[in-house]
Amino acid sequence: MNNNRIYLSLSQESGFEQKYIQKALKTNWITSGGPNVDEFENVLESYFENENFIAASNSGTSAIHLALILLGVKAGDEVICQSMTFSASANPILYQNAYPIFVDSERDTWNICPKNLEIAIKDRIEKGKKPKAIIAVHLYGMPYKVDEVHAIADRYEIPIIEDSAEALGSSYKGKKCGSFGIFGVLSFNGNKIITTSSGGALITNSQEIKEKAIFFATQSKDIASHYEHSEIGYNYRMSNICAGIGLGQIKILEKNINLRRDNHLFYDSIFKHIKNVQLFDNLNDDFFSNYWLNTILLETKKEREGLRLAFEEANIESRPLWKPMHLQPIFKKYPYYGHKIAEELFEKGLCLPSGSNLTNKDKSRIKEVIVNFFKRNIKLKNEN
Repeated sequence: MNNNRIYLSLSQESGFEQKYIQKALKTNWITSGGPNVDEFENVLESYFENENFIAASNSGTSAIHLALILLGVKAGDEVICQSMTFSASANPILYQNAYPIFVDSERDTWNICPKNLEIAIKDRIEKGKKPKAIIAVHLYGMPYKVDEVHAIADRYEIPIIEDSAEALGSSYKGKKCGSFGIFGVLSFNGNKIITTSSGGALITNSQEIKEKAIFFATQSKDIASHYEHSEIGYNYRMSNICAGIGLGQIKILEKNINLRRDNHLFYDSIFKHIKNVQLFDNLNDDFFSNYWLNTILLETKKEREGLRLAFEEANIESRPLWKPMHLQPIFKKYPYYGHKIAEELFEKGLCLPSGSNLTNKDKSRIKEVIVNFFKRNIKLKNEN
């Protein structure tokens, strides 16, 4: 193939990273924790308007695990989790030997369905197992129905872990995603809005809880002249080098959000002329998505696969939506509440190239594949 591959979502250098990396190297802070980590946390806290406290971790997954630990989730406890998500949302439940309870999506935001969430809670309580926590996800950067979901959680006094791994820069009614739950979680994996190469963060509303999270993330070292451990610890702290990358990356956060949203306008300009294809969009003005990934729903799985293969033939990456957790082999035995909305999204949904570094040439290649595919399938509106 003559054309370079267009990837689904790649990070790009800001030009500021080297300054912080070189500082770490020159001062011999080549370890977990350190000045860059402290500064990165401070910058993030400022981004969240100093209403939250942030502990930087080595991944978003470890941040979810820390949230479960801090909520006291133990073996045998039950944790409700959105089924339509990446496995990292659910895996930490098993780390604690707890039981995931999966809930279907609703059609407006593709996120956890409030109606089925309440059905699940009531049923688990009737069975003698009140859920210990709820993991709700802002899928592909789209905020879930915050008011409805949190009203239900509050009614039953169940804390929410807000998985905002894909939603840095998204907001609901003007408030940033990640700041609604008792805990929020961010990811800085290489495919996110900004990256630290690998890394994440736990968001909380308490300095004391932040310090406890860092305590667990640094092997639970008690205060002593020697190494003393009274609780199980984990090696979950972000490295000083990774935090240096993050400090460089966060300088282009707003730029990257705008570029991702521009990608959405690009796709909208194409799909508004194509019949029966739904581009995933904000429900109303209360929702502000960073459009981390732009996604579409086609009419059938066959059509979705046809378009995916057409992209692949042109050396362009696209992928089906997340396969719901309740369909995954490792999670099939756990309870599921809902119908088949998440399953239908998986069957018919496709993630499109959405990187902040898409060039006009890249977009021309992407548009050519889409238009040619639907011309062959006689789907263009107002075709002359």
